[in-house]
This record gives sequence, structure tokens and C-alpha cells, in this order.
Amino acid sequence: MAAAFDPTRLDWNLLRAFVAVVEQGSLTRAAAHLGTSQPTLSRQVAALEAAVGAPLFERTARRLVPSAVAQAMVEPASRMLAAAEACAHAGAAPVQQLAGSVRLTASQVVSAHVLPPMLARLAGLHPEIQVELVASDTLGNLLEREADIAVRMVQPTQGAVITRHLVDWPLGFFVHRDLLAAAGGTVSPDTLHRLRWIGFDQSTQLIEGFQRAGFAVDKRFFAFRCDNQLVTFEALRAGLGVAIAMVPLAASQPQLVRVLSELELPVLPVWLTAHRELRSSRRLRVVFDFLAEALAGWAGPALAAPPPSAAVSARRSRR
Repeated sequence: MAAAFDPTRLDWNLLRAFVAVVEQGSLTRAAAHLGTSQPTLSRQVAALEAAVGAPLFERTARRLVPSAVAQAMVEPASRMLAAAEACAHAGAAPVQQLAGSVRLTASQVVSAHVLPPMLARLAGLHPEIQVELVASDTLGNLLEREADIAVRMVQPTQGAVITRHLVDWPLGFFVHRDLLAAAGGTVSPDTLHRLRWIGFDQSTQLIEGFQRAGFAVDKRFFAFRCDNQLVTFEALRAGLGVAIAMVPLAASQPQLVRVLSELELPVLPVWLTAHRELRSSRRLRVVFDFLAEALAGWAGPALAAPPPSAAVSARRSRR
């Protein structure tokens, strides 16, 4: 890095352009984020590289990759810009400090059935915050800014993100009350075949789970099969068969009845994950803290899942 480089003498718009390109991964997205043109942004990056005396980005087929110099600069540059913004807005109204977009990602089921009422409350409290929701069962990369905040059911492995384990949501077996009535009104571990079952198509996760529990089933055991969990929940609500669902979600559906509660199921650990910008962005912090409280309290009494029965415990002890 050039010895004469002095960031305090720079036009801070160059630093702002630099940080935006690092966070957004491309000139096009960074220009849209800043509300400027791509040629202007390109000139600003070039001017900063000239001042630094070293290249800041390497071009790949998909994105601009920060150089080692850029990686060393981005965090202190972000802190400088955050401090400058804090000074500029110290006397401004809170609505001005919070205005902007936050991009969330969560599974399709959580996006469709859990988050909307929470986000409606958030909108009532902070109407100036705009939310972009990516409903996907794939894990987005927060480091590449595919999202600012993620709700995940597995512990994140990226070391450069901020994570918090909120709660464990219980799972249970549920069936439509009409289907249960047609099967005689009851079902037990010894009469599983009396009911239709909903399972996965390509994934073998459920089959392997049943087999580990001592039930010899194969793909044919599941009369309806689909790998999309949002679709399988709608199939459960429609009465296509027995399915595993989040207890607080299924319990909110009056047509669904919990069965086989004596069979022990794993829980879903709920992790809230955020990009490290959370430390310097009041908007992200407000949304993160709101979601942390709302998600932790969503299940309520459903967290008290019933213990396995003595019969099932005896079954396990014989295996």
C-alpha cells in the first residue's frame, strides 16, 4: 500500500463506493444500491486504487473478488463511514436513521406461515423499514450478501457472520381429523399402516428415520411424496395423509389432530444469523432484535412436547 495514502484527505464518496462494491459483489448491484451510475462507480473505484497504490478487485466470471488489500481495508473503511453517518444523523429523527431495506431469507414454510404476522407487527412499529424476503430451503450466503439476516434450522458454519441460537421448535405427527375418523379414530405405533402417509420423493431422510426407530418401511409406505416441504404441509392440511410438522404451526390448524405423540422426534434448532454489518447498522440491529424476540416466543406452550410413552420406551429398550 502506498505510504502516502491518507484516507482522511480522500473524498469519502470513494470509500463509500469501495465498501458498496465489496458488499454487493458487482458494480451493477453496488450502483443500484447507492443510487448512482456504474461508470461513476467505476471511476471512483479506480481513483481509490490510484490513491492506495494497489489493485482492490479481481474480476471473475460471476463477481468482483476483493484483493488482499481490499479485504484488509473494508472493515476499517466501514467503521469510518458508520462513524461519519452517526455524526451526520446524530440530531436526526429515528425514522430517518432506520429508513431503508433489509433482506431476509428463511425456509419456505417459515416464510409462508411464521414470518408474515411478525413482519406485519414490525411494519406497524417501523413503517420506514422495507423488507425483502427470500423464501428458500437452500442456505443463502450472507458473506456474499445474498441476504442481510437469515432464519436457519441448522447451525451456521461461516465464521464471519453473527449467529444466535434462539429456541428449539418441537416436531410432531399430525393428520386431518376426517382421515383419522375414517381410520377408526385412533392410531398407534402398531397400526401405522391404517393411515395414508406423506413423505419425501427423492430424499430418504424420513425412511431412514423410521428405520432407525425400528419400523421397516420403504418408499411405498408414503402414499403421497414430494420434496417441497411447503407443499407437503398443504397436503397435510388437505387430508392427504399423516405428516411430520412443527407442533406450534400444525396446532394452529383446527382440522389437524396430533397423533403418535408417544413417538419421540427430534427438534428444530432455530438460529438467527446476520451479516457483520449488524454491528454498525441500526436498521439491521432493530430487525434482528425484533425477530429474535418474536421467533423465540412463537412456539409458546407447544414447546412442552409430551414425553414418549412407557410402551415406546419399552420398545426401544428391547432393540
